[in-house]
Amino acid sequence: MANTEAVAKKATNITLSVDVLNEAKALGINISQTCDQYLRELVRSERERRWQQDNAEFIASYNQTVEQEGLPLEPWRSF
Repeated sequence: MANTEAVAKKATNITLSVDVLNEAKALGINISQTCDQYLRELVRSERERRWQQDNAEFIASYNQTVEQEGLPLEPWRSF
């Protein structure tokens, strides 16, 4: 995920398995960048899951309405 804006960073302490940390370092993997990217994706995924959960009733109701009545602007669709 490319981000053109500068993002504020904050130092933090995390606990990692020694074997994985040593191998990652040996492979030249940037631990901070990798953790940041993974956590960013995990947060995005969890926000999406919660949005779907919070809106599940509305989505089901809307889908039922579309099944019964069709799309609201169907007569004006050009495709």
